[in-house]
Amino acid sequence: MKYRKKPVIVEAIKYTLENSKDVFDFAKGKIRHDLLPRSTDLRIETLEGVMTVSVGDYIIRGVKGEFYPCKPDIFEQTYEEVEE
Repeated sequence: MKYRKKPVIVEAIKYTLENSKDVFDFAKGKIRHDLLPRSTDLRIETLEGVMTVSVGDYIIRGVKGEFYPCKPDIFEQTYEEVEE
């Protein structure tokens, strides 16, 4: 059998070094800097546990308010921008 993903609108932000404050505001306390010295990686609490967010990754807020990271190539293949 084949299945099609149901269309759903999510909110997301792409993590760049220049928008760290926006990323922290978006994730509302669910994200923190990596503990490694001089690392640009972030850690985010997800339903599956703590995951790494690297520069260039998207952070998605799911339909139930959960957060999770997504690599840019997967994000761009899966999502398209919605005009409001």
